[in-house]
Amino acid sequence: MTRRTPTAAWSGANTRRMERQGLAVPLAAAPAGIVESMPAAHAQVLSAAELSVGLRSRELTRADVRKALWTDRTLVKTFGPRGTVHLVSAAELDLWTGALSALPVGRSAHPEGVRMTPEQTEEVLAAIGEALTGAELTVDELTDAVVARAGAWAGEPVVPAFQTLWPRWRQVTHLASHRGLLCFGQDRGRKVTYTRPDVTPLDGPAALTALVRRYLYAYGPATAQHFARWLAVSPRWAAGLFAHLAADGTIEEVTDEDGGTAWVTAGDTAFPARPVHGVRLLPYFDAFVIASQPREKLFPGAAYTRALAGGQAGNFPVLLIDGTVAGVWHQRRSGRRIAVTVEPLAPMTAGQLQELEQQVARVGEVLEGKPELTVGKVTVGGHA
Repeated sequence: MTRRTPTAAWSGANTRRMERQGLAVPLAAAPAGIVESMPAAHAQVLSAAELSVGLRSRELTRADVRKALWTDRTLVKTFGPRGTVHLVSAAELDLWTGALSALPVGRSAHPEGVRMTPEQTEEVLAAIGEALTGAELTVDELTDAVVARAGAWAGEPVVPAFQTLWPRWRQVTHLASHRGLLCFGQDRGRKVTYTRPDVTPLDGPAALTALVRRYLYAYGPATAQHFARWLAVSPRWAAGLFAHLAADGTIEEVTDEDGGTAWVTAGDTAFPARPVHGVRLLPYFDAFVIASQPREKLFPGAAYTRALAGGQAGNFPVLLIDGTVAGVWHQRRSGRRIAVTVEPLAPMTAGQLQELEQQVARVGEVLEGKPELTVGKVTVGGHA
């Protein structure tokens, strides 16, 4: 008997993603549990990560996220998917480091004379791990420590970055993080610090399997190409990984209403029958906006042009109405006052405006300020 391939409509898939991440009904979870639902929160701008977490709960504030990071240590700030700064759950750091350190490493984009040899890379990684064990060091302090262990060549200012030159060793910062040798410590004034987390990375194949399962639970159905984009790895490599996991029964295919196919974790084929309703605000580079696919369905019509900067999701905080992007927004803080401007792409109903006011009030609670809402044109680029 031929096994029937399950079908997943996009609206059902989108609703399921929102439900699992606390975007349909807020989650009753600690910060680490909410981060696990994403399963990592983009944190290049920490206030955006604080909003990502807080807006998925009814009560959490930025103070709760900071306590989880720097006091309870249930969250870790580190280099995650795509080599960008993320918050991850400390309980899952062994999974993340095991999986990320098992990803294929492409050829360095740096020219000869700047890039390091494999032997130099390993020497610098060992130096970083030794220097950060039991210590929190600024970039300058870590540079001195790496140079003392590896040699003056590691500190030569040769890496172009932000109209300046970084020391040579910094080109492997994210790789050190993926190996479990480095994560962020608490800022020292305006200076970033790094430390070494207490972690033993999981075995690579097992960690990659676990990461695919976590990704598909949060964002499935998804293709191998979607997964490759999420991690910034080769689509061919991702396709091979998915083929292997399909062969051993870890994942299975579903079809969409257009006849396309994508993957879910084996057996995870139930989807909500009713689409999600309601108004939500999501901050700059929210994980849901970055990872949800296909983009043209999440950003329908005018939203694709207005809310995607050059096709890059996350550059604008977004307004969601009934599960799709329906506008952009911006917030500017002055003391405790938070001026929030929301630009809908179509007129909102009275009920939707009331929900928007509630969302803006929640933004104020998370950021511990007093919000003031203006509905109108957003005329600035948006960090939220």
